[in-house]
Amino acid sequence: MTKRQQRMMAVGALVLGIGAAAALGFTAFQKNMMYFQTPSDLIAGKASAGAKVRLGGLVEKGSVTRGDGLTVKFRMADCTNVVNVRYDGILPDLFREGQGIVATGRLAEDGAFVADEVLAKHDENYMPPDLADSLKTDAGHSCAPFKSAMQSAKQTEQ
Repeated sequence: MTKRQQRMMAVGALVLGIGAAAALGFTAFQKNMMYFQTPSDLIAGKASAGAKVRLGGLVEKGSVTRGDGLTVKFRMADCTNVVNVRYDGILPDLFREGQGIVATGRLAEDGAFVADEVLAKHDENYMPPDLADSLKTDAGHSCAPFKSAMQSAKQTEQ
């Protein structure tokens, strides 16, 4: 083989190696990607059972029930639809009814969302942008009952 052929073989092997590494990287990234969903998205069937997703919404008032140990069940709403959520773990200090949260987990066969992680928002003005857009109507925020309940709770605390 001439030197030119050896260089071409080396360049070809390098291109194949980089291509294989990129393909493996993209495949791994795609498998670990989680999409943000609302309760309406889950009910509409946009997430298949067993797929890992982030679910965002508001904890429905009066829906939190504590089971044995660290098991907690509650309902998450986006002001249009409601999804039952099960979580086995320590909830964040800011978790409460009427509070906006983001839960990471999977949709179970029975239609309930099984959360692996629950994150409570840290500020009453913060909401994930996708969730905020999905909750808006022509008249403004469609979750006024949640908002007014939170404001009255704040006034009571002061």
